[in-house]
Amino acid sequence: MIPALVSLVGAGPGDPDLITVKALNRIREADVIAYDRLVNQEIMTEARLEAELIYVGKHGTDCKTTWHQDDINTLLIQKALQGKRVVRLKGGDPFIFGRGAEEALALRHAGIPFEIIPGISSAIAAPAYAGIPVTHRHVATSFAVIAGHEDPLKGESTVHWDRLAKAVDTLVILMGVGNCESIVSELIVHGLEPETPAAAIRYGTTHEQETVTAKLVDLPKAISEANLKAPAALVIGEVVRLREELIWFVHDKVPQAEPLAAFVPLGTHS
Repeated sequence: MIPALVSLVGAGPGDPDLITVKALNRIREADVIAYDRLVNQEIMTEARLEAELIYVGKHGTDCKTTWHQDDINTLLIQKALQGKRVVRLKGGDPFIFGRGAEEALALRHAGIPFEIIPGISSAIAAPAYAGIPVTHRHVATSFAVIAGHEDPLKGESTVHWDRLAKAVDTLVILMGVGNCESIVSELIVHGLEPETPAAAIRYGTTHEQETVTAKLVDLPKAISEANLKAPAALVIGEVVRLREELIWFVHDKVPQAEPLAAFVPLGTHS
């Protein structure tokens, strides 16, 4: 039997309306859908009634519900070799901290045809829904997306906080809530001003979205006081000040630490 195509699909950041047309078409055609924890369940209702839905989500250290990556790779290969149309559905984008590249490599080595269908990443969508543009021509012409939680098997961190602290105008840190205190400490030690505006956005783009803002040095305390848990994105940079004027998403809950100073465009300072 000729192996079927495996589609590595980005489901987007949480709001089901943000999924792409191509992704939705693949979901509607699929024989098998292997989906992650952060995929909005409304999207799953688009699957055919006879489609096989397999939850392969990972959740921290909960071994009872965690699939090992090798097992997911094997599942995709086996289902494709049975001639089934397979969708590997991931929150956000498959190639942004989603292990999509690992799955694609496993498929390539097994001789299985595959395609990549990008999704909107929470790295840009969560800030946008919180009224925070990651760039603004007056204050931020660059941004970086960083993993705040790394593979513990690596032994030591490979994130160069010493370079990132001054390398770009806006830092977006995914999976960083649990390590927020150490991240903030690293950034300040390496030269980022403690007064830098910062935000944490939980469940961005969904009706459960919750955003806190604070000075960088106060961000861990603000997160703790708001009882903000993962999944959340951290945004650090002057663009966070724009939130006061650009809040638009009516479902955003706004526990506030200390109000940030208003945004003043470059060239208008007195």
